[in-house]
Amino acid sequence: MTSIISILIPFLSAIFGGYITFYFASKSKKEDAIIKFREEKYANLLILLKGFVGETANYQTKLDFFDEQYRSWIYSSDEVVIALNELVQLIIDQDGKAPDVDKGRKAIGKIVLAMRKDLLKNTSLIEKDFRYTDVRVNT
Repeated sequence: MTSIISILIPFLSAIFGGYITFYFASKSKKEDAIIKFREEKYANLLILLKGFVGETANYQTKLDFFDEQYRSWIYSSDEVVIALNELVQLIIDQDGKAPDVDKGRKAIGKIVLAMRKDLLKNTSLIEKDFRYTDVRVNT
């Protein structure tokens, strides 16, 4: 009987240890894939934000932004969704008038900061640290 137990215990320990290793490796791989996916999607949103700023503002980029913003409800953190909604509300409130530049920069800064916090979990940056540089074509 003791010989069966002495064989069974290492065997069960190996199976249990293998399962635990597999479980945590799978979980880590899944989390890495989710972060990579969000990173790519957030990068797309960030690029499309230029449709609202300066010389690069245009109708098609705004439409593309709103398409991606709607999709972002599936993958974004709550903080990112809230920040995006604040920008959308700011746009609605402008009702075709010239936008308040400071409010716009703050809204975009909030979005970028929420994305960083979602991906990195910790950041010492603030909304004002994100700056959009408008590139003009010399004619």
